[in-house]
Amino acid sequence: MGETRTWPAVAVASAITLGCAIVGGIAASAAVTELTRGPSAAELREAQAAETALRWQRWPAGRIFPATLPYTSEQGGRELARRVGISPRTDCRGAVDAAVAGRMKAAGCRAILRATYIDALQGIVVTIGVAAFPDELKARSALLAFPRDGSAAPGLRALAFPGTVTDRFTASGRQSLTLQAAGPYLVMATAGQVDGRPARALGEQRETMFAFVGDMTKEIGANLTAPASPDCAAKEWQC
Repeated sequence: MGETRTWPAVAVASAITLGCAIVGGIAASAAVTELTRGPSAAELREAQAAETALRWQRWPAGRIFPATLPYTSEQGGRELARRVGISPRTDCRGAVDAAVAGRMKAAGCRAILRATYIDALQGIVVTIGVAAFPDELKARSALLAFPRDGSAAPGLRALAFPGTVTDRFTASGRQSLTLQAAGPYLVMATAGQVDGRPARALGEQRETMFAFVGDMTKEIGANLTAPASPDCAAKEWQC
């Protein structure tokens, strides 16, 4: 018959203890590696997207709507539009016409910030609105709420400031609507003339008259979505 060996209980216990220690050491090493590694590329992209989507809430209004915005005039020169004022209201329904407000909310509109600018020649008033959404897909879906023929209404509501050159800019004076999708934001702009004349009183309108407004919306959109280096130690970043 073959020889049968019996391992002492102490030896068996020692082997088990050693095995557990090895497994425990491996697990501890993996845990330390996970805790001390830097964020992955995917995590950094997610952190960037989350930070960008909250800029409307965390940035000062003057950073979203700078005191001046550059644009190219009809003659090709570089000009600056000057900011007249910023609205303290941020509700989605109050910033757009009722005909589009429901669809904006359905798309996930969180807030709409508005400011009004005057062009360099002080002949054209431009109200710019920044609509914030949870993500880029929802922001782009909100485009469907607006007329596809470029009509100014229904659209962004005019924002006038009494006692300024913009005080005649009302709903009837809106003559153009510009839309610019920018990440989780929809940048809108409506423009008209300082005398408040309604669009129907103009007859045939020059196609290039309000073309410069697109430069302004692009500038604001680019600013809101500009890449930033993640700072995982800062409270606005979640890496």
